[in-house]
Amino acid sequence: MELSRRRFLQLSTFGIAAGAAAACSTSTSGGSGGGANAMDMWYWTDGLSEKVVGDAAKKFTQVSLKAQQIGGNFKEKLVTTMASGSDFIPDITGIKGEDFASFTPQADRFQNLLDLGADKIAGEYLEWKWKKGMTKDGKMIGFPIDIGPTALFYRRDMFEKAGLPTEPDQVTAQMSTWEDYFTAGTQLKGAVPGAFMVSEAWAIFNIAVGQGDTRYVDENEKFVADQDHIRKAWDLATQTIKLGIDAKSQANTPDWNAGLTNGNLSSLTGAAWVAIDIKTAAASSTGLWGVAQGPGGTANIGGSFLAITKECEKPDVAFEIIKWILSPDNQARGFTDSALFPSTPATYKMSALTNPDPFFADQVTIDVLGPAAEEIPVQYESPHDQEISAPFQTELTNVESQGKDPDQAWSDAVAEAKKIAERVGVS
Repeated sequence: MELSRRRFLQLSTFGIAAGAAAACSTSTSGGSGGGANAMDMWYWTDGLSEKVVGDAAKKFTQVSLKAQQIGGNFKEKLVTTMASGSDFIPDITGIKGEDFASFTPQADRFQNLLDLGADKIAGEYLEWKWKKGMTKDGKMIGFPIDIGPTALFYRRDMFEKAGLPTEPDQVTAQMSTWEDYFTAGTQLKGAVPGAFMVSEAWAIFNIAVGQGDTRYVDENEKFVADQDHIRKAWDLATQTIKLGIDAKSQANTPDWNAGLTNGNLSSLTGAAWVAIDIKTAAASSTGLWGVAQGPGGTANIGGSFLAITKECEKPDVAFEIIKWILSPDNQARGFTDSALFPSTPATYKMSALTNPDPFFADQVTIDVLGPAAEEIPVQYESPHDQEISAPFQTELTNVESQGKDPDQAWSDAVAEAKKIAERVGVS
């Protein structure tokens, strides 16, 4: 069974899933490479709405749009194809959010979308997401597809058993900080033996890092992973282990699925797309869940881009195509068809997102996720972010599964991260 992209996102930030397979494909070949009128587009399964892409092929008749879902390691296939200089380089390509930073040093291989008029519609998209598609020198190579605003997903019935609030606004008020969330986790553990508030320590660390304005490397390509903002995230994550509120359960495993179904895993902090994972893993728990604002603020996990390569002979047409595919109306369709959380705030007012969700007890979840999406901080992501972050995941696992001293694990993580940084040219 191939690794789901959602699990890949949970791992790739750590740098341990590079080379892991993504979703299964409907095509593994390259571009068509034929016909002056052909326009090839690459994306991955559920990377876009197939219906919207199909309609685009019918709408833009001045070209023959040939859209292909590329399976396996999408980034690797795109990099290899572009490096080959062959006729099979796609005119339009998706770039996954976790891979985007690694393409920015090669910005000259893509069209600057600002030259094609992207600035005229910038106001339709979330500002922080728009900026993520830019290079440091002001070029725009990535057009926003989706995003992954974080929230708190919780079992109403288990919270009630523990004497905790059950309505979303009440949960938000009582658990607005990480410390308050952990206190609630201790109360849950005491009232309902075998129930856990936290799935795994990395889930806390990863979001906590994402809630600030700086990650592991700053905009000057300076190593900052040994500084207080990372240490604070580390201490939060290891505190869940000390308190015994960490289920030590990796996402999409049998134990994780069972915990969601029987309530022993009583809450998850994660991106909007976690809702789909919960619905899939614990279908029998319909009506028992709620969504509240996440403790400590919001962050973003996931979300991707469309780009136009330099090889595209009709970049103006290609831009009109991606602009149409990713318009607010069509992003609503993308949410319905493929659970792609929109990067266009206007979409949050459309029925596709404002309808009550029976799984979450008829809650209108966009009331939580919409504001979260608009409050995500702008963060610089280095092309080497994944590599440098990997030792922190490794050492957190050592604390979680082997009982390693958290302070020693921190020192070892920083030392290894520095070695990696030096090796890749980060000072």
